[in-house]
Amino acid sequence: MSRTMHHLALVFSAVLAAPASGQATGGDTAPVRVDVPKVEQEGVWQAPPGGEQVLLWPDDVVLAKPDSGDHPEATGNGSPLVGGTMWHWASYVTRPTMTIFRPAGVNTGAAVLVIPGGGFHAVATDLEGTEICDWVIQQGMTCAMLKYRTPQVWPRVNGKQQRPKVLLGLEDAQRAIGLLRQRAGAYGIDPDRVGAIGFSAGAYIVANMSNTEERTYAPSDEADQHSSRPDFAVVAYTARMLDNSKGRNSLELQPWVKISPQAPPTMIIHAMDDPVDDIRQPMAYALALNDAGVPVDLRVYAKGGHAFGMRPTDDPITVEWPTQVGQWLRHIGILGDR
Repeated sequence: MSRTMHHLALVFSAVLAAPASGQATGGDTAPVRVDVPKVEQEGVWQAPPGGEQVLLWPDDVVLAKPDSGDHPEATGNGSPLVGGTMWHWASYVTRPTMTIFRPAGVNTGAAVLVIPGGGFHAVATDLEGTEICDWVIQQGMTCAMLKYRTPQVWPRVNGKQQRPKVLLGLEDAQRAIGLLRQRAGAYGIDPDRVGAIGFSAGAYIVANMSNTEERTYAPSDEADQHSSRPDFAVVAYTARMLDNSKGRNSLELQPWVKISPQAPPTMIIHAMDDPVDDIRQPMAYALALNDAGVPVDLRVYAKGGHAFGMRPTDDPITVEWPTQVGQWLRHIGILGDR
């Protein structure tokens, strides 16, 4: 194994071992961490029944590769358990896709791009992907789950984290929004009601695409002529926003976080006890959006940890936030009365 791949493997393991909500609990005591062996094998992630997986880019487009180069794509299951159940990932993704799930009943015309987390080392395909789409289509919306290029390490300079100049996951997300709008007729969606929901690293991507339409790739077809900014955004346990070098009481954003008054209405979900991404991360982002005149709802719960997805646990946030998102979508006019 090369030094680069060895480094990636170590960081990847650390990311997958991060604490998550939903471990077994004992009354009012602290959660008991339940670990299971992590298993990974070569193989391309396949969509579950009901999902149509499509390539994001034409075959003749040469894509920048993740840090793992041509390493074959892999799938695996993670640890610790979340909601008492294993979660799964895809990584070493070189040919990104989106998987389309359509509502079985009433189609409201709205659509949501779901961007899973995984620390930019993996894509949490079920916990923060297909399980979210299950809820989205129940609301009468079309769902597209993004499997974006990973891994991509954020470099450190003098011990301080830096954002890559070209963020592969952002490029894939922008391309996906453009495709959804281009194919709106075929997918039965309203191109002016296409939003995004992201988790952890995916939440950062959603925030980034909300505040800029600049692309770092050359347009390849008509899809890239469409706006890549979502019409609404949901940001769950976001990361990489706060400049924590400014002191505990500072809510200053990182220099790479740019705020636009054109950002869409945004709902932010976070738990006070998140051990991975401090509560100041969403606070800083919410205040910056508010200062720019962007409508923003910030919903904070005392407990929930990190990476809880939509799996029910003893923590109220895990069962209440989807209902709150549904109410918010009706309030901002994305969904009608149902």
